[in-house]
Amino acid sequence: MKIKSVFLTLTFGLLLFACKNEHPTISGKDFEKLSWEEIAQQANGKTVTMMMWTGDAKINAYMQEFIVPKVKKEHNINLEITSGQGAAIVQVLMTEKMANKTQSDIDLVWINGETFYQIKQIDGLFGPWTDKIPNSTYIDFENPFIGIDFQQPIEGFELPWGNVQMTLIYDQNKIENPPLTRAELEDFVKKHPGTFTFDNHFTGLTFLKALLIDIAGGNDALSGAFNEEKYNQYSTELWNYIKKIKPYLWNNGKVFPENVAQMHQLFAGGELWFTMSNNDAEVDNKINEGLFPETARAYVPDFGSIQNSHYIGITKNSSDKAAAMVVANTMVSPEAQLKKMNPDVWGDGTVLSLNKLSETQKNVFENIPQRKYAPNRKDIQHKALMELAPEYMIRLAEDFRKEIINK
Repeated sequence: MKIKSVFLTLTFGLLLFACKNEHPTISGKDFEKLSWEEIAQQANGKTVTMMMWTGDAKINAYMQEFIVPKVKKEHNINLEITSGQGAAIVQVLMTEKMANKTQSDIDLVWINGETFYQIKQIDGLFGPWTDKIPNSTYIDFENPFIGIDFQQPIEGFELPWGNVQMTLIYDQNKIENPPLTRAELEDFVKKHPGTFTFDNHFTGLTFLKALLIDIAGGNDALSGAFNEEKYNQYSTELWNYIKKIKPYLWNNGKVFPENVAQMHQLFAGGELWFTMSNNDAEVDNKINEGLFPETARAYVPDFGSIQNSHYIGITKNSSDKAAAMVVANTMVSPEAQLKKMNPDVWGDGTVLSLNKLSETQKNVFENIPQRKYAPNRKDIQHKALMELAPEYMIRLAEDFRKEIINK
């Protein structure tokens, strides 16, 4: 999922002191004592506002054409989508707390990683709640790529919604053998100047994290809590590497694309020979859309790529928590997970454990339309890197601007 970093300072301290609004109940009843039937009854006729990234046409279509009518038909809930990602979500919740607002304008949020970390700092999420919804029984919480978010246990405050692994995407008409190592990537960009870059937000930072892990020594080298000493040591090597290739990047490294959508457009127009995606199946749906040429292919280099999950959270001051829970339960139902797993729809990986499904459901999941242009997940799983603690991404974003963009 694409989430911009936001750098929160002493404001956190003020917010934690001000307006600590506890919401252990829904409509005056002890939350723990509510049955699912009672929660569903309270949800009937309510309106739920969800703030989420709306930068992808297929994701928007999935939400507006499948999820919105589904929750309306099945539960008489009006689901309204509003545009906003990490920084915007945190800012809204911060502003509401500073204004002592007891009812939030948003109920559901699409988050992960550093946004989860930052919202927790201001006590902005409701929970734990995920064990109350029936479809949570199907979720593969034991999978560390699902049950842990940027080294943080989700502890019932986030509901896993989808799982993806980053891939690089290239045009095989232009590139016969794509680079597999940092050394090969350096050689490639020097031989083909202007054809490679990365954006300066979530996707680009995720790519930088993979390079940082490789420099540090591999998958477990930076696991656990943020380590200042390790970060300083290995980030210095990372910035030295980026500085070596910077003059050979797109636009001589003087500017970087604002987001992955801009990179996709540059790739589609032939200006870039590479783009990248946090969704390992995205190359298929972009080819199906007609945006990418049919010669586009996705792969994971030998140094690996980040695999992570994205999640649904309920805001602590949501006035319609029951309805928000019903919507979230629908979004992780086998039917909804199967729909968005189809590469023609979204291609988002499921968070469900197929072994927890019925044999009929399992067979359906195992026989969805196959990817044509992206690697099968089982073929890249061994190259999957665990997400780092959120402070690494926050620091990388800060230092990327200081060491690379502003120099």
